[in-house]
Amino acid sequence: MPAYLITEIEVTDPKGYEEYRSKVGKSLEAYGAKFLVRGGEIDVLEGDWRPKRVVMCVFESMDKAREWYDSDEYRALKKVRENTASMNMVAVEGI
Repeated sequence: MPAYLITEIEVTDPKGYEEYRSKVGKSLEAYGAKFLVRGGEIDVLEGDWRPKRVVMCVFESMDKAREWYDSDEYRALKKVRENTASMNMVAVEGI
């Protein structure tokens, strides 16, 4: 069953975040992920959620998503991101 990685990102250091943004795609692709949403216009239809940036990827499985998240490649990038943005991230099984 595919797994969808959904992230809400607020960039606090745009220049520093560029290093993360320029490398994270390759790390995701190495684990078979494909981008479905990468930024773009947000239109709030209901509720109080006002995300600054949303990114969504699909993996072949939850195990593959977890494998990417726990990988050495992402661990190094995560340190960069933690200094340049705040993030909420979930992985959800889907259809």
